Amino acid sequence: MAELKDTATRAERAFLVGVQTDTISKGEAESLLRELGGLATSLGLEIAGSMPVKVRERTAALFLGTGKADEVVAAAKAENADSIVFDHPLTPVQQRNWEKLADLKVYDRSELIIKIFASRALTKEAALQVELAQLQFSLPRLAHSYEALSRQRGGRYGTKGSGEQKIELDRRAIEKRIHDIEEELKVVRKSREVQRKRRERLDVPRAAVVGYTNAGKSSLLNALTRASVLVEDKLFATLDPTTRRLGLSKGGSLLLTDTVGFVRNLPHGLVEAFKATLEEASAADLLVHVVDASDPEAELHMKTTDKVLAEIGAGEVPRILAVNKVDLLDPAMRDALSARFPGARIVSVKTGEGIPELLSAIEEGLTANAGILRVRIPDTDYGLVALLRREAQILDEERDDEGTTLSCRVPDRLVSKFEKYRVE
Repeated sequence: MAELKDTATRAERAFLVGVQTDTISKGEAESLLRELGGLATSLGLEIAGSMPVKVRERTAALFLGTGKADEVVAAAKAENADSIVFDHPLTPVQQRNWEKLADLKVYDRSELIIKIFASRALTKEAALQVELAQLQFSLPRLAHSYEALSRQRGGRYGTKGSGEQKIELDRRAIEKRIHDIEEELKVVRKSREVQRKRRERLDVPRAAVVGYTNAGKSSLLNALTRASVLVEDKLFATLDPTTRRLGLSKGGSLLLTDTVGFVRNLPHGLVEAFKATLEEASAADLLVHVVDASDPEAELHMKTTDKVLAEIGAGEVPRILAVNKVDLLDPAMRDALSARFPGARIVSVKTGEGIPELLSAIEEGLTANAGILRVRIPDTDYGLVALLRREAQILDEERDDEGTTLSCRVPDRLVSKFEKYRVE
């Protein structure tokens, strides 16, 4: 069992271990280790130290070789760490063996991310999704929790010990709770689908703000819509999607949704659990992909976001690249942005720079694939004129005693409504 240390009056001190393998280069391993530090800090842990490890010899028991494992434990204890956090998945057996060897708490990147999500969940939906991921993660680790009890055997030969009985009871309870949560989430997703269809009937275009965690998505939503979404300089500050209406300069409006941030090596269980949240991106007419210009690994973060978007079926949704936090760059770095991010909109949510231009780009993006129609609407159907003023880009408008003639750029989803009013 890992030694229990009194951390009630101070932050847990975590020793971080980065892993370089045949498939993970030294540079990528260092990058992931830095990100692991950000994740740990986001959870409120104090970084006691870190150690990059190159894996030359893999073992089933510890993943690392025994010599390298002893080095890691010695380094962690020298820093007076309370826990060791690996930037590589550990099997339940490996986690148990590490805790025996180190006499410290040991967990990996997946468990760390799940802990962060659990601390951030505010709505019932997010709480259910996080609990599901936690239970799915803990189920194969039950033997670790009751190892001491499993050694206690009593009664006649062949009967199970109290530890094994406890494991079976807990396994059944967890499996039942997983089933119950999945059923509850089906109801939540059905409700979300009803809400989405209601929005579709209103013929209001939808855009979603996506991007790597801590890129400034919530801040951008607040700047564009004057919303009051939680903004913190932490990874995964936003878990629950927030949708706000945004008025457009040429008339009409759109619904803009903030989404959970992406991160490399997101636990598969969380990707599955948060599909209902991420579906907002796949159902959008346009994506606003926010990138942190001050992050030296911004291009890598863009690739991660693109990969996740493809996984959830949003890979083909039109998008605008918004390069944020340019206020943090020196003049030379700012001058290089156009070459670094071709076609991007350069913005600073903090100073307001580039926000009007981004709004114009969003409006143009929503109508880029829309067809130009010339229609004549009789006064008896004047409500359709109002609809065009809200949702289309009006290029020309003429009025006479019997109706209104308009030339306008109409979104594809509205074209069929106006076919009978079309004029040459």
